[in-house]
Amino acid sequence: MLAAMSSYRWTFVLLALLATATVAAPRSVLLIISDDQGRDLGAYGNPVLQTPVLDGLAARGTLFTNAFATVSSCSPSRSVIYSGLYSHSNGMYGLAHDVHNQHYLPWVRTLPQILKAAGYATALVGKKHILPESALPFDAELAPEKPGVRDVAFMAEEARKFMAATAGKPFLMIVGFSDPHRAAENFGNTQAWPSVERVTYDPKKIPMPAHLPDAPEVRKDLADYYESISRLDSGIGLLLDSLQKSGRAADTLVIFLSDNGRPFPGAKTTLYDEGIHLPLIIAAPTQSKRGVKNEAMVSWIDIAPTILEWAGVPGPKEYKLQGRSLLPILEQSRPQSWERVYASHGFHEIQQYYPMRALRTRQYKYIANLAAPLPFPIAGDIASSATWRAIEAKPSLGLGARSLDAFLHRPGEELYDLSKDPHELRNVANDPAYRQVVQSMRADMNKFRVETHDPWLPGTSSPFGEH
Repeated sequence: MLAAMSSYRWTFVLLALLATATVAAPRSVLLIISDDQGRDLGAYGNPVLQTPVLDGLAARGTLFTNAFATVSSCSPSRSVIYSGLYSHSNGMYGLAHDVHNQHYLPWVRTLPQILKAAGYATALVGKKHILPESALPFDAELAPEKPGVRDVAFMAEEARKFMAATAGKPFLMIVGFSDPHRAAENFGNTQAWPSVERVTYDPKKIPMPAHLPDAPEVRKDLADYYESISRLDSGIGLLLDSLQKSGRAADTLVIFLSDNGRPFPGAKTTLYDEGIHLPLIIAAPTQSKRGVKNEAMVSWIDIAPTILEWAGVPGPKEYKLQGRSLLPILEQSRPQSWERVYASHGFHEIQQYYPMRALRTRQYKYIANLAAPLPFPIAGDIASSATWRAIEAKPSLGLGARSLDAFLHRPGEELYDLSKDPHELRNVANDPAYRQVVQSMRADMNKFRVETHDPWLPGTSSPFGEH
């Protein structure tokens, strides 16, 4: 494939640079965000999906095997990435666009604000999906997101021009792809795209995720989703070629992640692992050890501290960020003291109120459904999908081994023993054998909510005082 060959050329050149380069200030950052992608990559063991560029990035960097979004919804998840604060702390409780109209709280400071004040050139290529506009004051916004950017070659060219124009000045560039988010038709697969060889998939050969029923409509839906991921991969190859051509590869930290889980029922908008257990690859030019598979439990709350440490720029003076930098553990396989992550969901679309909090350890997942009597809402793009229509037409299909009723109607607490039940199907919250586990995780969750000034707790005020 042309795109794959281009990515391989970039790989070899970058490896040569990394072998000889001594990185000094200024240090730049390329943050790449895919849209609605689960851990669907060859690097994570998918035997069918063709993602040579991202697999190559993992081979020359660090692949995190236990990386988690803190929320499985686009605007809230991006708000965490850019601010280093949980969405219930930063005010982005749901989607930003249209009538949903969610905003950061006025005192929140973001990566583009902080790094711009430190002398960085800042750019956003593609998807933004955050309000207010003043919170993300990029020097340049390229390839606007509406109605969704599928021309990945155009995005790479815009990125190249920006990087070339910033020679001698450090940059923060965030590239927000629209792939593989659902499009009005077919995941944006309705035409050929420049400089990208189209990769299609046989629905019969798609490995079925455990949270979905094995039905022809679902397989076709997944095949279209896979095609969008391969286009994303090609686009990232072109983007990395642009980084190389700019002459900035040897001083640029590259981070790739997804904002939330795949856009299918049982994944996106849930706090089950299919919604929040996501891809994360970090490649630093300073790494002496490459091809690392890191088992630390990390989350998107750690991305902003990582970027700020790389840049040598302090965080906000008014408050502490809620995560910690990943740079000290980048070359480790199983670092100590990285054994749990938290997640927090308010709603997706404005009418889809379903607040949840979750604590995930290596063995257990605890979920508190704060409005449990309500039925679980279905995001609009999922509700219109062929997969959901098939489930609605034949409810007995369920969501894999989970019944449709169990998915829609949930108790106040859920506990899953992941060592015995990795697909989170048997809720043992009321099992006497797990009483101590529930009590311990409930107490830890309450402590977390107090410490992060969760506004769903009665009497909670601004997380960091008045600003």
